[in-house]
Amino acid sequence: MKENVWLTYDEKSREELHTLSEEYKTFLSRCKTERECTAFFQAEAEKAGYRNLSSLIAEGAAVKSGDKVYAVGMGKTIALFQIGKQPLTDGMNILCAHIDSPRLDLKQVPLYEDSELAFLDTHYYGGIKKYQWVTIPLAIHGVVAKKDGSVVTVNVGEDAADPVVYVTDLLVHLAGKQLAKKGSEVVTGENLDILVGSCPLEGEEKDAVKANVLRLLKEKYDMEEDDFLSAELEVVPAGPARDCGLDRSMIAGYGHDDRVCAFPSFVAMMETEAPERTACCILVDKEEIGSVGATGMQSMFFENAVAELLALTGTDSNLAVRRTLARSKMLSSDVSAAFDPAYSEAFEKKNCAFFGKGLVLNKYTGARGKSGSNDANAEYLAQLRRIFDDNQVAFQTAELGKVDFGGGGTIAYIAALYGMEVVDSGVAVLSMHAPCEIISKADLYEAKKGYAAFLKDA
Repeated sequence: MKENVWLTYDEKSREELHTLSEEYKTFLSRCKTERECTAFFQAEAEKAGYRNLSSLIAEGAAVKSGDKVYAVGMGKTIALFQIGKQPLTDGMNILCAHIDSPRLDLKQVPLYEDSELAFLDTHYYGGIKKYQWVTIPLAIHGVVAKKDGSVVTVNVGEDAADPVVYVTDLLVHLAGKQLAKKGSEVVTGENLDILVGSCPLEGEEKDAVKANVLRLLKEKYDMEEDDFLSAELEVVPAGPARDCGLDRSMIAGYGHDDRVCAFPSFVAMMETEAPERTACCILVDKEEIGSVGATGMQSMFFENAVAELLALTGTDSNLAVRRTLARSKMLSSDVSAAFDPAYSEAFEKKNCAFFGKGLVLNKYTGARGKSGSNDANAEYLAQLRRIFDDNQVAFQTAELGKVDFGGGGTIAYIAALYGMEVVDSGVAVLSMHAPCEIISKADLYEAKKGYAAFLKDA
């Protein structure tokens, strides 16, 4: 087994690790939706001198080596490029991660009253254990788009003075039948409605509690009930990310999957200067439901951005786009399951990820017989081994649990459709897809080092 990387750090490394961890905790606490992540990355990129691709197109500007460019898709996905010394058609070194996480979404007609309690009806997003989402403090994040074209930002439950919302559960004294059910049936999806009010509006004879909630929404957001039809409101665990463990070696928080890969990818991109090959970082939406839709990796957003970028370099052809993508190399970053001794029966210890062992490479993912998996080429893995060893990056290899226990997919197979070299990489996580997940600070630090080395040397 590889050495625990904590034992290799000198004082300088520990200081860098601490700084990165504190920055990441702040990001994770503030950015709990794909829109919030994209807005954060866009603002930071502009501070670092990146220019909006749409503005460059409108100006008819030319793009040359050293230029920094970004493109945003519908406020939920972002691609960043730093033009290298080599022609773009020689390919790019690409970091890719997703910024959506499992959560509860409000339905389009969510507000109702029952027994003088007001609730918002939800539909869960991504793979969750539904029973984990009851009786915990929850916050509402998102936007309300109105018919007049205005968009109102909603964020309730994060400030210490804010109220939180809540999914109720049956008291244990009456839960005999409930506790006899399978785990997947203990709490049903239709029971994941959030409690938002109990005080009736004076003078209302029917649904007075609901009427009071609508009054509050009108006062704070100038929002009518019909505005829920064009709202995107996400229910997420309330509260900040925090240090975990008496030794403060870990971070507990919501959304490590996959922001623990997205954040160090972005940091590595910001640190990159004057690359030989064009460096790229794409942070996308919808991975948790199959990378579908206009903001998922299956959309044409990334390909279109590359085409526009090529046109600004004076190379405007479909063949140039295809050559650029086929000659590119990608680290498709997503989290991996960390070995948990409490559930050791689900893991095969020779081929699983451990805390404190560094960046994780998954040659393949998929379920059971590698179904739905990208399977990276041996030659590409050998190149990555050299890059990481040359740059003193701690890394490990892993599979997602025992062969017949289940499995999962990532973005890698989609990028591989272009013919580029792709491998899954990322950070090991305990309690993946739970409302609160755990990662090792050391693995976060090694991931950032690995991503920076890849952009420079691949």
